[in-house]
Amino acid sequence: MGVERELRVKAGTQEYPIFLGTDLLVKSGKLLQAEGLKEKVLVVTNPTVAGLYLDLLLQGLQREGFKPQVVMIPDGEEYKQLAQLEQVYDAAVAARLERDSTIMALGGGVIGDLAGLAAATYLRGVQFVQVPTTLLSQVDSSIGGKVAVNHREGKNLIGAFYQPRVVISDLNVISTLDEREFKSGLAEIIKAGLIGDPVLYDLLLTEKAAIKARAADALLSVIELACRFKARVVEADLFEHGGRAVLNYGHTIGHALEAETVYSDYRHGEAVAIGMRGAAFLSEELGLCPPEISRKTTELLQIYNLPQNLPEIPAARLLARMEMDKKIKEGKLRFVLTKGIGEAVLKDDLQPELLTKVLWRLGAGRGE
Repeated sequence: MGVERELRVKAGTQEYPIFLGTDLLVKSGKLLQAEGLKEKVLVVTNPTVAGLYLDLLLQGLQREGFKPQVVMIPDGEEYKQLAQLEQVYDAAVAARLERDSTIMALGGGVIGDLAGLAAATYLRGVQFVQVPTTLLSQVDSSIGGKVAVNHREGKNLIGAFYQPRVVISDLNVISTLDEREFKSGLAEIIKAGLIGDPVLYDLLLTEKAAIKARAADALLSVIELACRFKARVVEADLFEHGGRAVLNYGHTIGHALEAETVYSDYRHGEAVAIGMRGAAFLSEELGLCPPEISRKTTELLQIYNLPQNLPEIPAARLLARMEMDKKIKEGKLRFVLTKGIGEAVLKDDLQPELLTKVLWRLGAGRGE
């Protein structure tokens, strides 16, 4: 079927394409060649992804004269660390990458963020290409140029803004995702529908059977709308000085939950799903929106079998994690809240007592 959509993202003076369709891995070389990229390519991936997609990608690159080399990073969020970043640097040195060479991320958000930070910093910046292989990375982390690794005290604390030259999203990869990973990506699409696009929200309701069955046409429609929403937000606020922060809807509680469980118990989208319900509760408590918004949020999470409640982790521990959040500004924790479907607002200086009440409402523990 080939390329079905080409979206353009304007990032300051830079503009880059998102190719969205099927059978794109084998056409990767043609896509990169059309964008003027040079022959030296270092592909960063992990063994799980490599076993599924690496051969197709390498064939596509080599067919057009590219000379790819590969570095493998262990699979898992726990490997999004400085030690693995150094591993990519070592491979880049061994491959003799130059300023016009490319670091290509073949994987999900972990690989994309890690490879992107390497591309941003090796030789003070080489070319960067995203080939996202999860639904979550296709609609979220591959767009917008936020690249990072985790620190033991929090998620994405060490990072940069560095835009890709090209994003290649092959929908064929979605068929191989396990159910949890698929649903994790749907959580970010739900987020886009709840705060940014009422049309997408309606599609998630009317096309739920086709989406859950991973029908290509339905997926293409919701993925494209989610990507367009994120692209609009990124274009308006390249370095997250203000409006781009709305993309963190559900993430403040979600990131705290991920960090408290050492990035092992919850997929990112699962944690964000719980966080979105918490954000809706908090918006309701503050009188920003009627109770029907939290009901609609809960309904969507139920339809797509996403988690809605926190484990019995003490609320105080989650609050402490939030205080390490990178979205802290002038000592105040900013929350992204909602006034209704398609509307997001930023609030800060929320009272700990109110946050605790919402965390309890989500099921957090009351002890220390």
